[in-house]
Amino acid sequence: MKISMVSEHASPLAALGEIDAGGQNVHVAELSSGLVRAGHDVTVYTRRDSADAPAQIAMPGGYRVVPVPAGPARYVPRDELLPHLGEFTRFLRQRWEQDPPDVVHAHFWMSGLASLMAARAVGVPVVQTFHALGVVKRRHQGALDTSPAERIGLERLIGRNAARVAATCSDEVFELVRLGLPRSRISVVPCGVDLSRFTTAGPRNTRDHRYRIVAVGRLVPRKGFDVAIAALRTLPEVELVIAGGPDNGRLAGDPEARRLRGYAAELGVQDRVRLVGQLPRGDMPSLLRSADVVVCTPWYEPFGIVPLEAMACGVPVVASAVGGLTDTVVDGVTGVHVPPRRPDAVAAAVRRLLSDAALRDAYGIAGADRARCRYSWDRIASDTTRVYERTVPAPVASAEGIAANEV
Repeated sequence: MKISMVSEHASPLAALGEIDAGGQNVHVAELSSGLVRAGHDVTVYTRRDSADAPAQIAMPGGYRVVPVPAGPARYVPRDELLPHLGEFTRFLRQRWEQDPPDVVHAHFWMSGLASLMAARAVGVPVVQTFHALGVVKRRHQGALDTSPAERIGLERLIGRNAARVAATCSDEVFELVRLGLPRSRISVVPCGVDLSRFTTAGPRNTRDHRYRIVAVGRLVPRKGFDVAIAALRTLPEVELVIAGGPDNGRLAGDPEARRLRGYAAELGVQDRVRLVGQLPRGDMPSLLRSADVVVCTPWYEPFGIVPLEAMACGVPVVASAVGGLTDTVVDGVTGVHVPPRRPDAVAAAVRRLLSDAALRDAYGIAGADRARCRYSWDRIASDTTRVYERTVPAPVASAEGIAANEV
Protein backbone atom coordinates (compact mmCIF):
# COMPACT_ATOMS: atom_id res chain seq x y z
CA MET A 1 0.00 0.00 0.00
CA LYS A 2 1.28 3.46 -0.89
CA ILE A 3 0.78 5.75 2.12
CA SER A 4 1.19 9.51 2.39
CA MET A 5 1.71 10.77 5.95
CA VAL A 6 1.04 14.47 6.43
CA SER A 7 2.45 16.14 9.54
CA GLU A 8 2.68 19.83 8.78
CA HIS A 9 4.55 20.99 11.92
CA ALA A 10 5.77 17.81 13.64
CA SER A 11 8.66 16.60 11.54
CA PRO A 12 10.42 13.27 12.13
CA LEU A 13 13.62 15.29 11.68
CA ALA A 14 13.03 17.57 14.69
CA ALA A 15 14.95 17.47 17.96
CA LEU A 16 12.57 16.22 20.66
CA GLY A 17 11.83 18.31 23.71
CA GLU A 18 11.65 21.68 21.99
CA ILE A 19 8.47 23.75 22.23
CA ASP A 20 6.62 22.15 19.30
CA ALA A 21 8.47 18.82 19.14
CA GLY A 22 7.21 15.91 21.19
CA GLY A 23 5.00 12.86 21.01
CA GLN A 24 3.56 13.57 17.56
CA ASN A 25 7.04 13.65 16.03
CA VAL A 26 7.83 10.26 17.60
CA HIS A 27 4.47 8.85 16.54
CA VAL A 28 4.89 9.83 12.88
CA ALA A 29 8.47 8.58 12.69
CA GLU A 30 7.91 5.26 14.45
CA LEU A 31 4.59 4.50 12.77
CA SER A 32 6.15 5.19 9.36
CA SER A 33 9.04 2.84 10.14
CA GLY A 34 6.63 0.16 11.36
CA LEU A 35 4.54 0.41 8.21
CA VAL A 36 7.67 0.08 6.06
CA ARG A 37 8.65 -3.07 7.98
CA ALA A 38 5.20 -4.41 7.17
CA GLY A 39 5.89 -3.94 3.46
CA HIS A 40 4.24 -0.58 2.77
CA ASP A 41 5.62 2.42 0.90
CA VAL A 42 5.55 5.56 3.07
CA THR A 43 6.24 9.22 2.34
CA VAL A 44 5.99 11.86 5.09
CA TYR A 45 5.14 15.44 4.11
CA THR A 46 6.13 18.13 6.61
CA ARG A 47 6.66 21.88 6.31
CA ARG A 48 10.14 22.96 5.28
CA ASP A 49 11.70 24.93 8.14
CA SER A 50 15.23 25.24 6.76
CA ALA A 51 16.51 26.82 3.56
CA ASP A 52 19.09 24.03 3.34
CA ALA A 53 16.55 21.20 3.36
CA PRO A 54 16.81 18.92 0.28
CA ALA A 55 13.76 18.06 -1.81
CA GLN A 56 13.56 14.59 -0.26
CA ILE A 57 15.29 12.82 2.62
CA ALA A 58 15.68 9.05 2.92
CA MET A 59 15.24 8.03 6.56
CA PRO A 60 16.90 5.06 8.30
CA GLY A 61 13.46 3.55 8.90
CA GLY A 62 12.97 3.13 5.15
CA TYR A 63 10.44 5.94 4.60
CA ARG A 64 10.97 9.27 2.88
CA VAL A 65 10.50 12.81 4.22
CA VAL A 66 9.49 15.55 1.78
CA PRO A 67 9.93 19.08 3.19
CA VAL A 68 7.05 21.14 1.77
CA PRO A 69 7.72 24.80 0.86
CA ALA A 70 5.01 26.72 2.72
CA GLY A 71 5.83 30.00 4.37
CA PRO A 72 9.32 31.06 5.47
CA ALA A 73 12.01 28.38 5.51
CA ARG A 74 12.56 28.70 9.26
CA TYR A 75 10.85 27.74 12.49
CA VAL A 76 7.33 29.14 12.79
CA PRO A 77 5.18 28.36 15.87
CA ARG A 78 2.49 25.88 14.91
CA ASP A 79 -0.30 28.22 16.00
CA GLU A 80 0.91 30.71 13.38
CA LEU A 81 0.96 28.29 10.43
CA LEU A 82 -2.66 28.57 9.26
CA PRO A 83 -1.96 31.46 6.80
CA HIS A 84 0.58 29.24 5.02
CA LEU A 85 -1.70 26.24 4.68
CA GLY A 86 -2.91 27.19 1.19
CA GLU A 87 0.63 26.88 -0.16
CA PHE A 88 1.06 23.58 1.68
CA THR A 89 -2.21 22.28 0.18
CA ARG A 90 -1.27 23.24 -3.38
CA PHE A 91 2.02 21.35 -3.09
CA LEU A 92 0.24 18.20 -1.88
CA ARG A 93 -2.39 18.40 -4.61
CA GLN A 94 0.19 18.76 -7.36
CA ARG A 95 2.26 15.89 -5.98
CA TRP A 96 -0.73 13.55 -5.59
CA GLU A 97 -2.14 14.39 -9.02
CA GLN A 98 1.13 13.15 -10.49
CA ASP A 99 1.52 10.14 -8.19
CA PRO A 100 -1.57 9.42 -6.07
CA PRO A 101 -1.22 7.39 -2.88
CA ASP A 102 -3.68 4.71 -1.82
CA VAL A 103 -4.42 6.48 1.43
CA VAL A 104 -3.50 9.72 3.19
CA HIS A 105 -2.96 9.77 6.95
CA ALA A 106 -3.12 13.30 8.38
CA HIS A 107 -1.65 14.15 11.78
CA PHE A 108 -2.99 17.21 13.64
CA TRP A 109 -5.88 19.38 12.51
CA MET A 110 -4.01 21.61 10.06
CA SER A 111 -2.61 18.55 8.32
CA GLY A 112 -6.16 17.23 8.07
CA LEU A 113 -7.45 20.42 6.50
CA ALA A 114 -4.68 20.47 3.89
CA SER A 115 -5.01 16.73 3.22
CA LEU A 116 -8.77 16.78 2.66
CA MET A 117 -8.56 19.69 0.26
CA ALA A 118 -5.67 18.18 -1.69
CA ALA A 119 -6.97 14.60 -1.71
CA ARG A 120 -10.47 15.37 -3.00
CA ALA A 121 -8.96 16.23 -6.41
CA VAL A 122 -7.58 12.70 -6.77
CA GLY A 123 -10.25 10.69 -4.95
CA VAL A 124 -7.97 9.40 -2.18
CA PRO A 125 -9.37 8.63 1.31
CA VAL A 126 -8.02 10.55 4.30
CA VAL A 127 -7.54 9.05 7.76
CA GLN A 128 -7.28 11.68 10.48
CA THR A 129 -5.38 11.54 13.78
CA PHE A 130 -5.80 14.75 15.77
CA HIS A 131 -3.21 14.08 18.52
CA ALA A 132 -4.82 16.96 20.45
CA LEU A 133 -8.22 18.62 20.23
CA GLY A 134 -8.80 22.34 20.36
CA VAL A 135 -11.86 22.00 22.57
CA VAL A 136 -9.79 20.21 25.23
CA LYS A 137 -6.95 22.71 24.98
CA ARG A 138 -9.38 25.61 25.34
CA ARG A 139 -11.04 23.98 28.34
CA HIS A 140 -7.77 23.60 30.22
CA GLN A 141 -5.80 26.65 29.08
CA GLY A 142 -8.54 29.23 28.65
CA ALA A 143 -7.10 32.62 27.73
CA LEU A 144 -3.59 31.09 27.52
CA ASP A 145 -4.63 29.03 24.49
CA THR A 146 -2.87 30.48 21.45
CA SER A 147 -4.68 28.32 18.88
CA PRO A 148 -6.36 30.10 15.95
CA ALA A 149 -9.98 31.00 16.70
CA GLU A 150 -11.13 28.81 13.79
CA ARG A 151 -9.56 25.63 15.17
CA ILE A 152 -12.50 24.03 17.00
CA GLY A 153 -14.96 24.57 14.15
CA LEU A 154 -12.50 23.29 11.58
CA GLU A 155 -11.70 20.20 13.64
CA ARG A 156 -15.39 19.34 13.65
CA LEU A 157 -15.49 19.81 9.87
CA ILE A 158 -12.37 17.72 9.34
CA GLY A 159 -13.68 14.89 11.49
CA ARG A 160 -16.97 14.78 9.61
CA ASN A 161 -15.26 14.71 6.21
CA ALA A 162 -12.40 12.31 6.89
CA ALA A 163 -12.97 8.72 5.78
CA ARG A 164 -12.07 7.63 9.28
CA VAL A 165 -10.66 9.13 12.48
CA ALA A 166 -7.95 7.24 14.36
CA ALA A 167 -8.20 8.40 17.98
CA THR A 168 -5.23 7.76 20.24
CA CYS A 169 -7.21 6.97 23.39
CA SER A 170 -10.73 6.27 24.67
CA ASP A 171 -11.01 9.73 26.25
CA GLU A 172 -10.54 11.28 22.80
CA VAL A 173 -13.38 9.14 21.44
CA PHE A 174 -15.75 10.70 23.97
CA GLU A 175 -14.60 14.20 22.96
CA LEU A 176 -15.04 13.45 19.25
CA VAL A 177 -18.56 12.12 19.78
CA ARG A 178 -19.38 15.31 21.72
CA LEU A 179 -18.23 17.23 18.64
CA GLY A 180 -20.85 15.37 16.61
CA LEU A 181 -18.72 12.70 14.94
CA PRO A 182 -20.38 9.30 14.50
CA ARG A 183 -18.81 6.66 16.73
CA SER A 184 -18.97 4.17 13.84
CA ARG A 185 -16.23 6.08 11.97
CA ILE A 186 -13.81 6.32 14.90
CA SER A 187 -11.15 3.71 15.65
CA VAL A 188 -8.79 3.73 18.63
CA VAL A 189 -5.15 3.29 17.66
CA PRO A 190 -2.76 4.27 20.47
CA CYS A 191 0.83 5.41 20.27
CA GLY A 192 3.58 2.86 20.74
CA VAL A 193 7.04 2.43 22.21
CA ASP A 194 10.36 1.35 20.70
CA LEU A 195 10.92 -1.96 22.47
CA SER A 196 14.40 -2.37 21.03
CA ARG A 197 15.54 0.80 22.80
CA PHE A 198 13.40 0.97 25.93
CA THR A 199 14.16 -2.25 27.80
CA THR A 200 14.45 -3.37 31.40
CA ALA A 201 18.10 -4.40 30.91
CA GLY A 202 20.77 -1.82 30.26
CA PRO A 203 22.82 0.96 31.85
CA ARG A 204 21.40 3.29 34.51
CA ASN A 205 22.50 6.84 35.19
CA THR A 206 24.19 7.45 38.53
CA ARG A 207 22.37 9.56 41.12
CA ASP A 208 23.22 11.73 44.08
CA HIS A 209 20.33 10.95 46.43
CA ARG A 210 18.84 7.81 47.94
CA TYR A 211 15.76 7.98 45.74
CA ARG A 212 15.10 9.48 42.32
CA ILE A 213 11.93 10.41 40.48
CA VAL A 214 12.08 11.42 36.82
CA ALA A 215 9.78 13.58 34.69
CA VAL A 216 10.15 14.02 30.93
CA GLY A 217 8.49 16.30 28.38
CA ARG A 218 8.41 19.62 26.63
CA LEU A 219 8.94 22.55 28.98
CA VAL A 220 5.46 24.03 28.81
CA PRO A 221 3.21 24.80 31.80
CA ARG A 222 0.55 22.20 30.95
CA LYS A 223 3.04 19.38 31.52
CA GLY A 224 2.74 20.13 35.25
CA PHE A 225 6.39 19.83 36.27
CA ASP A 226 5.65 22.32 39.03
CA VAL A 227 3.28 19.74 40.56
CA ALA A 228 6.16 17.26 40.83
CA ILE A 229 8.41 19.97 42.30
CA ALA A 230 5.82 20.82 44.95
CA ALA A 231 5.52 17.14 45.88
CA LEU A 232 9.20 17.15 46.93
CA ARG A 233 8.39 19.23 50.02
CA THR A 234 7.22 16.09 51.81
CA LEU A 235 9.60 13.65 50.13
CA PRO A 236 13.00 13.92 51.85
CA GLU A 237 15.95 12.06 50.33
CA VAL A 238 14.27 12.25 46.91
CA GLU A 239 15.69 14.07 43.90
CA LEU A 240 13.66 15.08 40.84
CA VAL A 241 15.25 15.05 37.39
CA ILE A 242 13.34 16.88 34.64
CA ALA A 243 14.40 16.17 31.05
CA GLY A 244 13.15 18.24 28.12
CA GLY A 245 13.27 21.70 26.62
CA PRO A 246 16.26 23.26 24.88
CA ASP A 247 19.69 21.65 25.09
CA ASN A 248 21.66 22.31 28.25
CA GLY A 249 23.58 25.20 26.69
CA ARG A 250 20.36 27.18 26.08
CA LEU A 251 18.37 25.99 29.05
CA ALA A 252 19.23 28.97 31.27
CA GLY A 253 17.44 31.29 28.86
CA ASP A 254 14.25 29.25 28.63
CA PRO A 255 11.30 31.04 30.35
CA GLU A 256 9.69 27.85 31.68
CA ALA A 257 13.02 26.53 32.97
CA ARG A 258 13.56 29.82 34.83
CA ARG A 259 10.04 29.63 36.27
CA LEU A 260 10.48 26.06 37.48
CA ARG A 261 13.86 26.80 39.06
CA GLY A 262 12.43 29.86 40.76
CA TYR A 263 9.51 27.84 42.07
CA ALA A 264 11.85 25.16 43.42
CA ALA A 265 13.87 27.86 45.22
CA GLU A 266 10.68 29.38 46.64
CA LEU A 267 9.75 25.99 48.11
CA GLY A 268 13.26 25.32 49.39
CA VAL A 269 13.85 22.20 47.28
CA GLN A 270 16.15 23.66 44.63
CA ASP A 271 19.04 21.43 45.75
CA ARG A 272 16.96 18.36 44.83
CA VAL A 273 15.63 19.52 41.44
CA ARG A 274 17.76 19.04 38.33
CA LEU A 275 16.75 20.30 34.90
CA VAL A 276 18.96 18.54 32.35
CA GLY A 277 17.44 19.95 29.16
CA GLN A 278 17.08 18.10 25.90
CA LEU A 279 18.64 14.63 25.89
CA PRO A 280 19.65 12.59 22.85
CA ARG A 281 17.05 9.91 22.22
CA GLY A 282 19.58 7.20 22.93
CA ASP A 283 20.24 8.56 26.43
CA MET A 284 16.63 8.44 27.59
CA PRO A 285 16.43 4.73 28.57
CA SER A 286 19.38 4.97 30.99
CA LEU A 287 17.78 8.01 32.64
CA LEU A 288 14.42 6.26 33.02
CA ARG A 289 16.04 3.09 34.40
CA SER A 290 17.81 5.19 37.05
CA ALA A 291 14.44 6.26 38.49
CA ASP A 292 12.57 4.58 41.32
CA VAL A 293 9.39 6.15 39.96
CA VAL A 294 8.56 8.12 36.80
CA VAL A 295 6.03 10.90 37.41
CA CYS A 296 3.74 12.27 34.68
CA THR A 297 1.68 15.14 36.10
CA PRO A 298 0.15 17.11 33.21
CA TRP A 299 -3.07 19.14 33.46
CA TYR A 300 -4.25 17.17 30.44
CA GLU A 301 -2.54 14.78 28.04
CA PRO A 302 -3.89 13.64 24.65
CA PHE A 303 -1.84 10.45 24.91
CA GLY A 304 1.61 10.57 26.51
CA ILE A 305 4.46 8.39 25.27
CA VAL A 306 6.70 8.84 28.34
CA PRO A 307 4.66 6.48 30.56
CA LEU A 308 5.00 3.76 27.92
CA GLU A 309 8.75 4.28 27.75
CA ALA A 310 9.01 4.10 31.53
CA MET A 311 6.86 0.95 31.65
CA ALA A 312 8.99 -0.68 28.94
CA CYS A 313 12.03 0.04 31.13
CA GLY A 314 10.33 -1.66 34.09
CA VAL A 315 9.75 1.52 36.11
CA PRO A 316 6.43 2.19 37.89
CA VAL A 317 4.54 5.34 36.90
CA VAL A 318 2.59 7.89 38.93
CA ALA A 319 0.35 9.67 36.44
CA SER A 320 -2.42 12.23 36.40
CA ALA A 321 -5.72 10.52 35.64
CA VAL A 322 -6.27 12.49 32.42
CA GLY A 323 -6.58 11.75 28.71
CA GLY A 324 -4.51 8.90 27.36
CA LEU A 325 -2.79 8.27 30.70
CA THR A 326 -5.95 6.55 31.92
CA ASP A 327 -5.52 3.99 29.11
CA THR A 328 -1.78 3.30 29.28
CA VAL A 329 -1.17 3.30 33.04
CA VAL A 330 -3.30 0.69 34.79
CA ASP A 331 -4.01 1.96 38.29
CA GLY A 332 -2.84 -0.53 40.90
CA VAL A 333 -1.14 -2.72 38.29
CA THR A 334 1.54 -0.75 36.41
CA GLY A 335 1.38 2.44 38.43
CA VAL A 336 -0.87 4.85 40.28
CA HIS A 337 -3.41 7.40 39.03
CA VAL A 338 -3.67 10.69 40.89
CA PRO A 339 -5.95 13.71 40.38
CA PRO A 340 -4.39 16.44 38.22
CA ARG A 341 -2.75 19.45 39.92
CA ARG A 342 -2.58 17.70 43.30
CA PRO A 343 1.01 17.68 44.67
CA ASP A 344 -0.21 16.07 47.90
CA ALA A 345 -1.65 13.11 45.97
CA VAL A 346 1.56 12.77 43.95
CA ALA A 347 3.65 12.82 47.13
CA ALA A 348 1.45 10.20 48.80
CA ALA A 349 1.63 7.87 45.78
CA VAL A 350 5.41 8.25 45.44
CA ARG A 351 5.92 7.80 49.19
CA ARG A 352 3.98 4.54 49.15
CA LEU A 353 6.03 3.19 46.24
CA LEU A 354 9.36 4.25 47.75
CA SER A 355 8.49 2.51 51.01
CA ASP A 356 7.72 -0.81 49.30
CA ALA A 357 10.41 -2.19 46.98
CA ALA A 358 8.36 -5.32 46.27
CA LEU A 359 5.45 -3.20 45.06
CA ARG A 360 7.74 -1.18 42.82
CA ASP A 361 9.11 -4.38 41.34
CA ALA A 362 5.62 -5.79 40.77
CA TYR A 363 4.42 -2.65 39.02
CA GLY A 364 7.63 -2.55 36.95
CA ILE A 365 7.25 -6.15 35.80
CA ALA A 366 3.59 -5.65 34.93
CA GLY A 367 4.37 -2.43 33.07
CA ALA A 368 7.10 -4.03 30.97
CA ASP A 369 4.78 -6.92 30.11
CA ARG A 370 1.97 -4.53 29.13
CA ALA A 371 4.29 -2.48 26.94
CA ARG A 372 5.55 -5.59 25.12
CA CYS A 373 2.10 -7.11 24.61
CA ARG A 374 0.11 -4.05 23.57
CA TYR A 375 2.32 -1.16 22.52
CA SER A 376 5.03 -2.34 20.14
CA TRP A 377 5.19 -0.17 17.04
CA ASP A 378 4.74 -3.26 14.86
CA ARG A 379 1.43 -3.91 16.65
CA ILE A 380 0.42 -0.26 16.22
CA ALA A 381 1.37 -0.40 12.52
CA SER A 382 -0.79 -3.51 12.10
CA ASP A 383 -3.74 -1.83 13.84
CA THR A 384 -3.29 1.25 11.65
CA THR A 385 -3.18 -0.85 8.49
CA ARG A 386 -6.56 -2.31 9.39
CA VAL A 387 -7.94 1.22 9.65
CA TYR A 388 -6.56 2.01 6.21
CA GLU A 389 -8.07 -1.14 4.75
CA ARG A 390 -11.51 -0.06 5.95
CA THR A 391 -11.20 3.16 3.94
CA VAL A 392 -9.31 2.30 0.76
CA PRO A 393 -12.06 0.27 -1.01
CA ALA A 394 -14.63 3.04 -0.45
CA PRO A 395 -14.69 6.26 -2.46
CA VAL A 396 -12.98 9.13 -0.77
CA ALA A 397 -15.25 10.89 1.71
CA SER A 398 -16.70 14.09 0.39
CA ALA A 399 -14.89 17.22 1.45
CA GLU A 400 -17.97 19.29 0.74
CA GLY A 401 -18.02 22.44 2.73
CA ILE A 402 -14.26 22.85 2.77
CA ALA A 403 -13.32 25.51 0.25
CA ALA A 404 -9.96 26.87 -0.66
CA ASN A 405 -10.85 30.30 0.65
CA GLU A 406 -11.09 28.83 4.18
CA VAL A 407 -7.30 28.67 4.44
